[in-house]
Amino acid sequence: MILQTTTIARNTFIESVRQPIYFIVLMLAGALQVFTTWSTAYSMGYTDSSEISKDNKLLFDIGLATILVAGMLLAAFIATAVLSREIESKTILTVVSKPISRTAIVLGKYLGVAGALVVAVLIMTSYLMLAIRHGVMTTAADNVDMPVVVFSTVAVALSVGVAGWCNFYYGWSFPQTASLLLLPGILLAFLLTLAVNKEWEAQPLFTDFKPQIMLASLAVLFALLVLAAVATAVSTRLSQVMTIVICAGVLMIGLLSNYMIGRHAYKNTSIAVIQEVDPVRELQAGFDKKGDAYIVRLLAPPLAEVSPGVPVYYGSNPNGFALANHSITAEDGTTEGVLAGGLDGRELTIELDTDLPLASRPPRQGDYVFLTETEVNPFAATLHAVVPNFQQYWLVDAITRNSKIPPNHILMLAGYAGAQIVMFLAIGVFLFQRRDVG
Repeated sequence: MILQTTTIARNTFIESVRQPIYFIVLMLAGALQVFTTWSTAYSMGYTDSSEISKDNKLLFDIGLATILVAGMLLAAFIATAVLSREIESKTILTVVSKPISRTAIVLGKYLGVAGALVVAVLIMTSYLMLAIRHGVMTTAADNVDMPVVVFSTVAVALSVGVAGWCNFYYGWSFPQTASLLLLPGILLAFLLTLAVNKEWEAQPLFTDFKPQIMLASLAVLFALLVLAAVATAVSTRLSQVMTIVICAGVLMIGLLSNYMIGRHAYKNTSIAVIQEVDPVRELQAGFDKKGDAYIVRLLAPPLAEVSPGVPVYYGSNPNGFALANHSITAEDGTTEGVLAGGLDGRELTIELDTDLPLASRPPRQGDYVFLTETEVNPFAATLHAVVPNFQQYWLVDAITRNSKIPPNHILMLAGYAGAQIVMFLAIGVFLFQRRDVG
């Protein structure tokens, strides 16, 4: 089955990148990145504290959204072209008539589509990185970043020129050749711009490298791989137009998942947001032993009275999802957990008053503070887990607010995306098993 799956995946990948729409979308994405550098000079941003600053924040937001939307369209178009269209034209009969399981067909088709999407996202991310390196043209008097213009133009021109020449003389597929040549060409153009500054002077290679932006683009790739699984599953039954509609609907619902479902799944009300945290003593920084205490400075006075001895909870989500600590009530009525010590204006002292492992970590800057544990609606929580939450893959706010993206968060996103992909591919296999292709 592995050999069959890889063979189908290889053929699907080639068929995907041969589609004219594939190369057209890549060129449109590049053109949009160029236009974005001319049209995002009105964000009124002036902070210089993160990898991107000023008007480049809006450029990054729109540029990453371009990758997401273009990738969604590609996933729907190429998934239907390699599966739905084959079913309608009966060419799928040449495969299912052989001793090949339908599971291998669906999995191979998905892997081929996913491979084409990875190539597309790498190319479009290179466009985005080049655009951010160039920066927004706030006025007509701004200097053009000539290394970016020269290297990117040469990469695109060479890819198109060589592909046209090979198509004319050897009959090679123009979209396939141009797309596959564009990948190393645009990556090389990006690496060359890292080596020189705007005045063509040599500079350290990682001066203009933006690792956090690369992580945000990787998270978007995870979202697109989930959408490709949705498109593959849907295309076993529906036409191209309906597949695109459903993919767009899944994307929209996924972006609104926290509001539509999440707020009903987890109910809690925060009373404050943490601005700074400091352990009372350095030895108490681990916050894992009874008596460890922290001084928590809040952004504003709490919205409710915090009496000494009451349980205090904290977590990174405003609705109270996945609180970092819990409490228990003993038989004598006393409460064990993280308790409030005293409140002085915006300074709150909290203490770990238990030997039990009720706190998974100490409080952090940006955490929300609660006085009650979160109520969980099992039905809504299950639905919230099943429906793809694409807001989790959208890390623009973390970058623009200068919050580092932890590597373990990317690993968690990869696991979350993997679970969603397996679920949708299982649905696709179930639908295809019962599909009459004769």
